[in-house]
Amino acid sequence: MLARRLTIVCLLMSLFGMLFAILVAEAGRPARSWDAANSCSFGCSNHLRH
Repeated sequence: MLARRLTIVCLLMSLFGMLFAILVAEAGRPARSWDAANSCSFGCSNHLRH
């Protein structure tokens, strides 16, 4: 019973650690160049509104 709880806790902690590492790695990356290209400068947002 104790081994099962310890296994579950270890798995949850490793999952949390991996997610936290992904967040830290993404925060340190420079902005991608195609993120700015997604904003339409030709008035595309007017097409979406009716």
